[in-house]
Amino acid sequence: MDVSFLEPVFSASGPYATVCADVTHTTESADTEVELRVRAIAEKLTEQGAPEAVVEAVRSRLLEANAGGDVATLRGRALVVAADGAVVLDQPLIDTPRQEVAEWSPSPDLLPVLRQLPGRVPHVVVLTDRVGADITYVGMPGQEGEEQQVEGDSFQIRKFPGGGWAHHRYQHNAENKWVHNADEVASHITSMVRRLSPRFVLVAGDVRARQILTDRASDLWRDLVVSMDEGGRAAGADREPVDRRVAELVAEHEGHEERDAVEKIASAGAHGLAVTGTPAVVEALRKGQIETLVLAGQPDEGTLLVGNSPLELGVDQHDMDALGTHGTVVPADRALLAATVASSAGVVVVPRAAMPDDVPVAAILRYTDESTPSAQ
Repeated sequence: MDVSFLEPVFSASGPYATVCADVTHTTESADTEVELRVRAIAEKLTEQGAPEAVVEAVRSRLLEANAGGDVATLRGRALVVAADGAVVLDQPLIDTPRQEVAEWSPSPDLLPVLRQLPGRVPHVVVLTDRVGADITYVGMPGQEGEEQQVEGDSFQIRKFPGGGWAHHRYQHNAENKWVHNADEVASHITSMVRRLSPRFVLVAGDVRARQILTDRASDLWRDLVVSMDEGGRAAGADREPVDRRVAELVAEHEGHEERDAVEKIASAGAHGLAVTGTPAVVEALRKGQIETLVLAGQPDEGTLLVGNSPLELGVDQHDMDALGTHGTVVPADRALLAATVASSAGVVVVPRAAMPDDVPVAAILRYTDESTPSAQ
């Protein structure tokens, strides 16, 4: 995962309020329920010493749906608010939080946020009919999505039952218009795929429209297509089956990414291009060697020392003495994430059981040198 969207968090001054909240807004009593949950979060932050400006920033963002904002469909939301009350991270979550967080601390608690972010697999969703399509791109966290609506020619778009001298002409005209409209939709998808490199293209809607569209898919996205029978473009059509299928596909791709990262640790380690365990990863971070940090979703309760910048990192005071600085004690997963963002590396969060030798962290390297320990 590209975690550059976290840069504003680490550019701001702490302490920080980190919040993962349930803001489900789908029932008649939602306003009252959300208000009670937000009040409890605000009280927790206040009890931990968060200033009123920070608490108010959290409160106002979480209550936006109650005020008639455009976030009423959210079920979960993650916020990070800096010491001055600036909201430096505001992200929707996959669903209601599996792990609710309301913490005021010197460093932000971002691992629960990363585990629950949506859109970690960029993709395109196409709802098509014989006139056109609604095309939506969902990108990585921090990347803006896109929506496009393609409307083709609807004159004589339907085939006509019965016979008569005009029957075959009507049939032929309708079929030609369907194909022409599908070409327009396909052209828009091709442009979007070329610019944004999604991992899959989910096509839902009218059966014949889907057939024509997928037949006209370019080589650029033909192999990315997943077609489904449910879902449609008509007003009032149920979007839930489409959203459910998207979630399944995202989970499949994430699972593949996790397995691929763990396998790469072993294969790259054979050539010295991977390291496992906190000390080796810390050293690689300091040298800017890391391409991808592989972090267990259930980390140890260990700590690291951090100096004046995220990359002034050490496992003990001996390391900090070598760097010529003193260190502040920081939970290890938070220090590692901050250093990873600072070094423009990627992050993959995997289940602890998948990690080699049950280590809390490993890394795939950009390069190796004589001092780099092997992961084997």
